[in-house]
Amino acid sequence: MKKVIAVFVIVGVILAGYFGAKGIQSYLDLRKYQKQIEDIKIENVDLSSISDGTYVGSAEVLWIAAEVKVNVKDHKIANIDLIRHKNGRGAKAEVIPRKVVETQSLQVDAVSGATNSSKVILKAIQNALENALK
Repeated sequence: MKKVIAVFVIVGVILAGYFGAKGIQSYLDLRKYQKQIEDIKIENVDLSSISDGTYVGSAEVLWIAAEVKVNVKDHKIANIDLIRHKNGRGAKAEVIPRKVVETQSLQVDAVSGATNSSKVILKAIQNALENALK
């Protein structure tokens, strides 16, 4: 009987340690993710200095990633294709490229409920336009 109790205690300690470590790792990942999102700064790019062409850009944080193709014609954003969007609940943000084309600006409102995906998609668009300047 003592051996059975000892085994249960040992298994309990091992499980508590395992789940405790997983909880700590999840917390650290969440803090890292929040910091990465917070650090995203969206700035407009001067379209008058961008030649006609198609430019690719991407952005990624821990759980969200986006890759876009931006087509520039006559110093205007003609079209944006969202090539890839890895997201949790942020699929609603996939309207962001259309908003950018309509306003010709990266300063568009994030989609409610998909704020983080909105920021990552906007950063990918900004990166594509900045790649055009290189």
